[in-house]
Amino acid sequence: MRLAYLGSLLVASGCLCLLDARWRLFFWRAPARAAVTTAVVTAFLLVWDASGISLGIFLRGDSPFTTGVELAPQLPLEEPVFLAFLVYLVAIAMFGARRMLDAARSPRSPRT
Repeated sequence: MRLAYLGSLLVASGCLCLLDARWRLFFWRAPARAAVTTAVVTAFLLVWDASGISLGIFLRGDSPFTTGVELAPQLPLEEPVFLAFLVYLVAIAMFGARRMLDAARSPRSPRT
């Protein structure tokens, strides 16, 4: 059970990769730009987390579903994985919604 959360994040990230590959929304559209964007935003969110941890706002709770590995005090191994997943999810949702709106506005698309 100790790898349940990390495993779930990795499986969900794999599902996002399949969506991305099928519709070429983010990494399969512009891999270098997507990698830089993901790294920069994830790093920003990690700094945000570190600030919250230092102020005592964010605390790591004990759970049987996490690995228990801490990268820093109160910063579990799963946190950067979750933040990268979150960035990827938002990017795919944003570019997917944009593509759907563009298709709906296109004069070539049938209107119902």
